[in-house]
Amino acid sequence: MITSFPAFTAALDRRLQAHAAAPLAVGFSGGGDSLALLILTLDWARAHGRSVLSLTVDHQLNPASSDWTAEALAKARALGAEARALAWTGPKPATGLSAAARAARHALLADAARQAGARVLLLGHTADDLAEAALMRAQGSTVPDPRAWSPSPAWPEGRGVFVLRPLLLVGRGEIRDGLRARGETWLDDPANVDPRSARARARRDLQQTDGTSRQGAASDAPAVTSPIGAAPPSPFHGGGEGYLTLLRDAPAAHVAAACLCAAGTVQPPRGERLRRLVDRIRAGETFTATLAGARIEADGEGVWFFREPGEARRAGPPPTDPSGRLPHRGRGDLAEPLALPLNQPVVWDGRYELTAAEPGLVVRPLQGLAARLPLAQRRALKGFPAAARPSLPVLLAPDGTVTCPILAGTKATRARCLVMDRFEAATGRVDQEPAT
Repeated sequence: MITSFPAFTAALDRRLQAHAAAPLAVGFSGGGDSLALLILTLDWARAHGRSVLSLTVDHQLNPASSDWTAEALAKARALGAEARALAWTGPKPATGLSAAARAARHALLADAARQAGARVLLLGHTADDLAEAALMRAQGSTVPDPRAWSPSPAWPEGRGVFVLRPLLLVGRGEIRDGLRARGETWLDDPANVDPRSARARARRDLQQTDGTSRQGAASDAPAVTSPIGAAPPSPFHGGGEGYLTLLRDAPAAHVAAACLCAAGTVQPPRGERLRRLVDRIRAGETFTATLAGARIEADGEGVWFFREPGEARRAGPPPTDPSGRLPHRGRGDLAEPLALPLNQPVVWDGRYELTAAEPGLVVRPLQGLAARLPLAQRRALKGFPAAARPSLPVLLAPDGTVTCPILAGTKATRARCLVMDRFEAATGRVDQEPAT
């Protein structure tokens, strides 16, 4: 029966706060895997007095998608969950559609979960998804394995949101047998059998071999997935407001994470450039380098990771998010001033969340404006490494006043640095639902 998956219950007991007030968010497409996920999550949540929010994404790629979405909403509500529809709007790319749809889906789900107060988003990947990913890699794809626990891969939409996949030890056939025994029906997306899709071809090939090509195993280790990769606990040295410091023997995956988080960017460094950087760090060299939007300074004591303003100026403007709201200033647009909307959190440069409590404020990097700061802030600035100073955020008020909310508290704007929390999530230091 569908209610007898011990691995599922163990995963929720291990990862979730039993009686937290925050809702649990579930990605629900209406398909068999996500239907089982929603039913099982509701059973667990009811036993612990928690609420469940079902989130359904309409990718708007099929003429019938709006009908499927309506069916999914009705089904979720009939099961007892709060249900919400999300839409991937706007033009779709001519190439790389699957990857673009996946990124949009993650961004929409994470943003909706975070706005609802959920810290965990549950997704219905199964043991078959692991097998398909392994076969796709054998055929030349770079698709990663879904992992049992990870921070959301969407940034900055997924800040503070973690993904839990509690069905990774359960096969798709077993799930459907349980649903049938319960008398349930589900939707079948025709994209799942479209031979133009690499995943659909992998699924077909596995079915033809009775699953004998399956490889890979679900990992429940407290390591990150996309975009960093699995990694052991980090030799972490420390950090500050907007920058990070590591010891020289930090794992390569944590060097990549430090670059990503200190730069506030979306894609971590990989490949030969990352390997060369790690080799130089471990060789004990003293050097300064840039990689993936980060400035790296190494000496005999450790390695410092900062935002590189020059890299940001060479980048283009950020895309709007999939829901069509204001863009997050977190994808390489440090040089662009940004007018802050009133009382609406905005992520600037991928590293700071700013909420303006007064109208007319503009945020931009500190570079070139340090002399205009109040005296107390100029003194506080001296406590920051020189490389960290140019990329600090400053607020320009309508009267010309310049202030840095990181150097001194201000009633005009609430400021929160995201770098350290993101790094700790990326390196597996957060392996359970955070307490709220």
